Amino acid sequence: MPDAADAPKVAPKSPQAKPEFNWEDPFGLVDQLTEDERMVSETARAYSQDKLMPRVLESFRNETFDREIFNEMGELGFLGPTIPEQYGGAGVGHVCYGLIAREVERVDSGYRSSLSVQSSLVMYPIYAYGTEEQRMKYLPRLAKGEIVGAFGLTEPDHGSDPGGMKTRAVKTDGGYLLTGNKMWISNSPIADVFVIWGKLDGKIRGFLLEKGMKGLSAPKIEGKFSLRTSLTGEVVMDNVFVPEENLLPNVSGLAGPFGCLNKARFGISWGALGAAEFCWHAARQYTLDRKQFGRPLAANQLIQKKLADMLTEITLGLQACLRVGRMLDEGTCPPENISLVKRNSTGKALDVARMARDMHGGNGIADEFHIIRHLLNLETVNTYEGTHDIHALILGRAQTGIQAFTA
Repeated sequence: MPDAADAPKVAPKSPQAKPEFNWEDPFGLVDQLTEDERMVSETARAYSQDKLMPRVLESFRNETFDREIFNEMGELGFLGPTIPEQYGGAGVGHVCYGLIAREVERVDSGYRSSLSVQSSLVMYPIYAYGTEEQRMKYLPRLAKGEIVGAFGLTEPDHGSDPGGMKTRAVKTDGGYLLTGNKMWISNSPIADVFVIWGKLDGKIRGFLLEKGMKGLSAPKIEGKFSLRTSLTGEVVMDNVFVPEENLLPNVSGLAGPFGCLNKARFGISWGALGAAEFCWHAARQYTLDRKQFGRPLAANQLIQKKLADMLTEITLGLQACLRVGRMLDEGTCPPENISLVKRNSTGKALDVARMARDMHGGNGIADEFHIIRHLLNLETVNTYEGTHDIHALILGRAQTGIQAFTA
């Protein structure tokens, strides 16, 4: 056993060196980022606060989307940021993508949804599963925001069970005929290109459809109480002819769409915490400013307990997201890790938004305070791209080796 005298000597720190607790960033997330990552985060925050925040109230009230946002994001390199530069992407790592999503969703989940779909669900599959010709044809224009993409997997009768999809492709001279209906498709009403998943000879394959193809329509879904700043619609296909060169050749089966969804789920895990951070900071400031019974609401134990819970869950969640981002960049991240952080971030963010709504009292339901908007949005974010419970079953299977999706 080594002698205690051989242990390295640590000089005692002076009382003046006592570390101070930074409630906004207790574990020093910023200090764990590279210089480039910090620059990306700062750029995303400045854009989101300067350009998106002034639009969000009227956009949510009127359920409208400003198409120019895609051009703005494209100019800054926010669309498909992990895609190599030769195809128009920024060629940055996954942590940068997460940081962008966090800042955009700090303003609104709908804006982040539009970003996620373009980047992870449209650009990624074309890059990963497409031909070189497909990459060069679509990716540079998608990266600039010149064209908008949509991703069609979910159907009216098949959400959590996409393998049961009814969309069918039939081989014909020079290509394929696609028939089917996709539901809850972000960006579809304004999309120029659609990544559609359907069954060809019993196997799930990906197809690239373009606006204007005969038999293709994308009607808007009206009446949403959530994600009102992004457009959501159907994709209706009635014997749409798709040329042979528009088949994604390098993947078949559910591995195709699930590979895209894992990229998007990672962005969501960061984005949801951005929304949670807004709600937490707003609740803290509101309860400090609001006085009842002669003192600030923040002087009450119940309020401080809620603020402590918010701080704890958001701080721990961001550390998990950062670690998963590093693993993705290293090529060591299993998909279950993404399920873990997607499920944790969205569930905890929804809890934070609900607490913040309660702490704002009656003002919590007024859109001028923004909390109810985040709350309504997060109800969807907790559901789409794998519900909270579906991700629980993924993690349960990973632990037990037993799938519990079906009897």
